[in-house]
Amino acid sequence: MSSQSRQIVTAFQRLALFWRASQWQVAKKLGLNPTQGEVLARVAARPERAADLAATLGISHASLSDTVSALDRKGLVRRRPDPDDGRARRVAATDAGKVMAARMPEAPAALEDAITGLAEAERGALLRALVLIIRSLQEARAIPVQRMCLTCRHFRPHVHDDPARPHHCAFVDAAFGDAALRLECADHETARDEEAARARVVFSAMR
Repeated sequence: MSSQSRQIVTAFQRLALFWRASQWQVAKKLGLNPTQGEVLARVAARPERAADLAATLGISHASLSDTVSALDRKGLVRRRPDPDDGRARRVAATDAGKVMAARMPEAPAALEDAITGLAEAERGALLRALVLIIRSLQEARAIPVQRMCLTCRHFRPHVHDDPARPHHCAFVDAAFGDAALRLECADHETARDEEAARARVVFSAMR
């Protein structure tokens, strides 16, 4: 590993430690553990299938089941039939669960301030780099596919001449730049493998 790569890895390690400690503090105040807090935050935004939750969070189905059962006992979530698949069930937040989820910050205030303090071009460059790292991990089967632009069938990278907004989202029919890339999008529709591979090549090639 090069010296530069080692420094980047160290940065990720330190950010991960800070994030984990912050999660523990927030969850503890609410009587939850970090995994319960993360599951509650996700299903408060929209109900999700248990299998999808487990894959996204990178935990086993058994661990996810234990987490959902604990949240159910607290009256924060309920398992409901999936309207799209009679054999599956979705995990949905109750009204009490939504109230509690609203009390959980999206990110530690110090981290949010640090990111906000970056110039837009710096935020865009950082987000672009993170997208490429995450996509590489997905292609290596190290993490599950996320609901991100680079795996969405609506994403058209570098189709506009405007350097500030070179990409296009076909879902909303709008141009956008690197600073508006999404790693989690409610309107995501998974692209075919060949489409995603093509988008990756175009996105990576243009700077």
